Formats: sequence, C-alpha cells, structure tokens
Amino acid sequence: MFRRLISTARMAESASKRLKTDAAVKIGTHNGHFHADEALAVYMLRLLPTYADSGLVRTRDPALLAGCHTVVDVGGEYEASANRYDHHQRSFTTTFPGRNTKLSSAGLVYMHFGKAIIAQRLGVSEDDEKVSILYPKLYESFIEALDAHDNGISVYDPAAIEAAGITKKFSEGGFGLGAIVGRLNPNWNDPVPSDPVEAQAAEDERFLTASGRIGEEFSREVDYYAKAWLPARSIVQQAYAKRLEYDSEGRIMVLEGQSVPWKDHLYSLEEADNTSGKILYVLYPEKPVPDAKWRIQAVPVSKDSFQSRKPLPEPWRGARDEQLDEVSGVPGGVFIHASGFIGGNKTFDGVKALAAKACDF
Repeated sequence: MFRRLISTARMAESASKRLKTDAAVKIGTHNGHFHADEALAVYMLRLLPTYADSGLVRTRDPALLAGCHTVVDVGGEYEASANRYDHHQRSFTTTFPGRNTKLSSAGLVYMHFGKAIIAQRLGVSEDDEKVSILYPKLYESFIEALDAHDNGISVYDPAAIEAAGITKKFSEGGFGLGAIVGRLNPNWNDPVPSDPVEAQAAEDERFLTASGRIGEEFSREVDYYAKAWLPARSIVQQAYAKRLEYDSEGRIMVLEGQSVPWKDHLYSLEEADNTSGKILYVLYPEKPVPDAKWRIQAVPVSKDSFQSRKPLPEPWRGARDEQLDEVSGVPGGVFIHASGFIGGNKTFDGVKALAAKACDF
C-alpha cells in the first residue's frame, strides 16, 4: 500500500512543485507524521550547495530510499560514508563531541555538516576560528534540545524531580522547538483528500512549511551567534580585564560603550580565571550616546537563572526616582526592579555608586 501511495505521489509534481522530485540529488525521509528533527535536518542540508536544488522523497519504501543521495530519520542505518543518517536502531548511541545527549537526525546532520553550514553562512573557510567557536555553541544552544526532545530525554531527571516533590507551578505553554513543527501536522479530524496523490502532496506541503519554519529559527540562531554574540566576546574580555579599576575585589564590570550579550562570555572568563572572585554587578549605558542613562544588572547564578548572585538591596527594590534617592543615598535614581535583578541611574557616577554600596550591603 505504501509503495502504491508513494509511487503515485511521485507523479503529483503539479500539485507540489516545491518538492522538485526530478532533481539529480534527492533527500529521503519518512512520510506520515513529521517531527522537528527531520524537518530541520532537511532544511540544514539544503543550505549547502550540494543540496540547494535537491528533491525530496518522503517514504518508508526501501526501494525508493535506495535511490536517494541522502536519507535522514528513516532506513535503520547510520553510515556517513553512504549519507545515511537514521538514529532509531537499538544499537545507536552516538552523541555530539563533548555532550551526552543521544543524537537525532538533526544532530547527526549537524555533527557531519554543521561546520560547512556555518562556514557557508559566514562566507569563511571551515577551519576559520569563528567556525570552531560557533560549531559547539550552536549545538548546545539549539540542536541538542531537538535531539533530546526526539529521543524522549528530559532536561531534568524525572525520578529526582519526583523524589524532591517538585511540581510545575504553571503550564509552559507548549512553545518549544518540537511544538513549532508538531502543530503543523494535520489534526486527527482534518479532512483528507480522497485521492492518494493529493493526500500525499498535501502532507508533503505541510512538511515543507514545517521545515522552513524551524529552519528559519535555526538560521536566526546562527546569525545571532555569528553577528552579535561572537563580536561581543572581545568587548567583554576588555571589560573583565579592567574590573579592578572599579572595585578592589573585582566585583563590578563596566561595559563602557553599550550593552552587549555578556553572560556566556563572563562565565567563560571567570571559569578560566582562578585568581579572582565573581562579578556581582554589570554596568552599561542604556544607549550608545554621551548623555545616556545607565543600568546596573545583578549577575545571575547561571545564564538562564532568575536567581542573582547578589540581588540589589531589598530596601531599594521597587523604589523609583526621588524615593530611590532617599533609600539608597545616591542621587539620580531611576528605578530598582522589585526582584532586585536590575536598576538604573541617570549617570555613570550614580550607577557606579549604587554598585559600590550594593557590593557591601
């Protein structure tokens, strides 16, 4: 039955021209319910010149898959030399270098083609230093979550969570990467075309939409880390090197020109520096103009934590303007957030005074 459906679907080019099934290079993946990992795997491959005009064959028929240049998430075989990237076989245990999460088809494609994809996006060679920095970073920040989701791996140990009696306070809304793709599958009660050719073509169109959607998120992630995160590295390094100018114990770091993505870089610098204590507060102007107001931000205990190493003093929290001046003893106050993680002052001298007081509060 599957062979008949896929064979007829291959003749449905007029209903699904985007599939380009007559292209010389074809990517194969399974039909039916689609997932985030193969949707992204197909997108990533098509970022490379070899696959830019590739066709797509969605089937579980071994004979049709055998005719594909590259097969992802189906076929029961992982053999990079043959361009076969499935992860469902019981013997499969492959992980990304330095990580423990078992790969999905997205992880496999990224592991083998990620450097080429990044180099292509940046217009540099694969041995460029930028590629070597971004390759593991993009896996950890984006791809690994898909691998874990597809393989049913929880962020936290479920047994440990249960033993600790921890329960969710609210629904997370289901807006993870998997849900971005999952929502594009048809609902159980959606009408299905009676003609098998049209039905397969409609399903394939949904898959291509899903592939483009999660692929856009991936491309945005690449651009962010390449064009914003990585250039911030040297700025944070310079600010970290000058920290003792603002506090004898090195607890205050100042970003003099403007705010940049600093957390990852700060944690890396601290980890590599065994001679100093931790930064408690980061100061930066709201805008890169001479008369800008300044912010003070408490450093989180970890990148994604809402808990600060040392929140701004409790008596200051929730205060604004003149009230803040009075409780802090520092003129020019703008605000302190109710949780104490961030605040502001009209001048650099003012925000520096807030930081100095907060360090010893």
